[in-house]
Amino acid sequence: MPNNVLAIVNATGRQAASVARVGAAVGYDIRAHVSKTTLPVAQELASLQNVTVFEGSIEDKDLIAKLFAGAHKAFINTFTWGDEVAIGKSLADAAKKANIKHYIYSSMPDHSIYGKGWPAAPLWASKFTIENYVRQIGLPATFVYTGIYNNNFTSLPMPLFQTKLMPDGSFEWRAPFHKDLPIPWLDAEHDVGPAVVQIFKDGLRKWKDDRIALAFELLTPTRVCLLFSRALRRPVRYIQDPKIEVEVPIPQGYEQQLRAIEVIFGKHRAPYFGPDLETQKYQIVNGADPRHGDAAGDGDGEGTVIEEARRLWGGWRGIEEYAREVFPVEEAANGRTWRQVLTMEGA
Repeated sequence: MPNNVLAIVNATGRQAASVARVGAAVGYDIRAHVSKTTLPVAQELASLQNVTVFEGSIEDKDLIAKLFAGAHKAFINTFTWGDEVAIGKSLADAAKKANIKHYIYSSMPDHSIYGKGWPAAPLWASKFTIENYVRQIGLPATFVYTGIYNNNFTSLPMPLFQTKLMPDGSFEWRAPFHKDLPIPWLDAEHDVGPAVVQIFKDGLRKWKDDRIALAFELLTPTRVCLLFSRALRRPVRYIQDPKIEVEVPIPQGYEQQLRAIEVIFGKHRAPYFGPDLETQKYQIVNGADPRHGDAAGDGDGEGTVIEEARRLWGGWRGIEEYAREVFPVEEAANGRTWRQVLTMEGA
């Protein structure tokens, strides 16, 4: 393929690692930036054919210049380490200087801009600021907005997506989302890579300056729990709770993010990606109204926020498959033994 060099920043993150794995598999020459080569995902990427790992700080301008030099494509997902906006602008400037031909940035909306009394979710608003800067400097770009990760669920005491193991062996998920609010979902590790590689393949002629919602299912919280219950063969209940409980230490910025989520989605029931991308989010999908159940069928999601993603990548992994095949494995890796206990009791 002509100039197949693809530079990736923060390559150990779920999104970026997915892009690196798929890109390498289809023949891209991957340059993967990692903070430390001792990280397990960094070691995995280093072992792959077609991957060169660059170790160092994302704020090291000389390192980033080497990462981008001669590359025509770049995938960037900034994290909230340090000053994210300053880092995001610096990366965009470096890509512009290196003459990157197609820059895909993982952005998110700033709900405060719509004049509806919605607050800004600070960890998303910073990405939106970076997106606007990328547009301002004329970098040829596409912007992907990711749905909620299936992989966020855990029985560990993490805020917002804890599926709490109850004494009777069932699970309980408490969150501020209205039980009938359709929410976009994504298996980041499985599906970001194939979708992003397809965007690169389609090129700027199709996607220049566009925003693309990367989500493959539109599901209410009630439906998510039903699918989890079906996969795990045990009850999983959803309880709408206007207050997100925080039982472990978290950074101040994330605390502010959680409080904004309570208001944006709990109080106002705002569209997850904002009204620009979700003007038709309540349309019927596959004969089922997502306000009352399932928008997870095998069609193309025509007329909804998941339509473009399903057209980009038809092999997506739904949340029921995730809950059945991946969730128990991730739980075991986190030292959660509930599945082993269930197996022993059923023996």
